[in-house]
Amino acid sequence: MSSWLRLATHPATMRRAGMTALIVGTVLIAINHGDAILAGTMDRSRILKAALTVLVPYIVSTVSSVSTRREFGQ
Repeated sequence: MSSWLRLATHPATMRRAGMTALIVGTVLIAINHGDAILAGTMDRSRILKAALTVLVPYIVSTVSSVSTRREFGQ
């Protein structure tokens, strides 16, 4: 587990996951919450869901990057 965590917190992994989360998360937030954002009706529940919408692509990208780095022995 410690090697997995070391790879997951590697700066290159975190940078890649962050960029993926920013791009994919922004698109998903626009799709799922764009109407509420434009109407100014974002409540606490929607804000939490929007935050989770960004977190999911970050986690998926991190898991994928760690798996790839392990496969190639990095």
